[in-house]
Amino acid sequence: MRALLGVDLPGYRPLDHDVWTNDDGDVLSLHWFGLKPDLPAALDDGPALRASLAAYTAEAGGGLIEASVKPLGELPALRQILKLPLPGQAHGQVFIGSYTVPRAECSTVVKVQAPERGTTGMREAMVMAQVGPGDYFRPHPYAPGLQGGLPFHVADHARWDESFPDHPLSRVRRTLAALADRVRVAPEFAALPPFAG
Repeated sequence: MRALLGVDLPGYRPLDHDVWTNDDGDVLSLHWFGLKPDLPAALDDGPALRASLAAYTAEAGGGLIEASVKPLGELPALRQILKLPLPGQAHGQVFIGSYTVPRAECSTVVKVQAPERGTTGMREAMVMAQVGPGDYFRPHPYAPGLQGGLPFHVADHARWDESFPDHPLSRVRRTLAALADRVRVAPEFAALPPFAG
């Protein structure tokens, strides 16, 4: 079932079935899962959902940057942005943004992946120089005692996107915003029983 319509954004070209790429090398993809969603909490239980997602991402070696419930089309969706180390690289990260739209017995996910290329860490270094090392690293807002994974820091905040418009994290946020504006939910998917947690 194609649950979401309008995912093929301007600036992206087909790479494979339900996979698109752009000139920056970002990859946009649409996925269908015919299984009960494995989200750790109901969408209306924000604190438990975000804390569990932060812990899960840290266990995988990454860092959860943002998680919130936002509408996608006319349905509630889990919007996430996370970062992971670039596989097989000594430096650099890949930023992944997604919308997960769960129903009682299935879900659909649209995600964008944007890897760092070339010189990495410039955004982080420049922000740290502006705010100072003492104000750079912060406890994770969703799980203050969280250990492991990639650290939570202020350079990942959206307020820096305008200063670093070509950074992969900025591109991920722009793509998620474009998806929120364009995507429609297929009526047959919207009619399915909702996810209760």
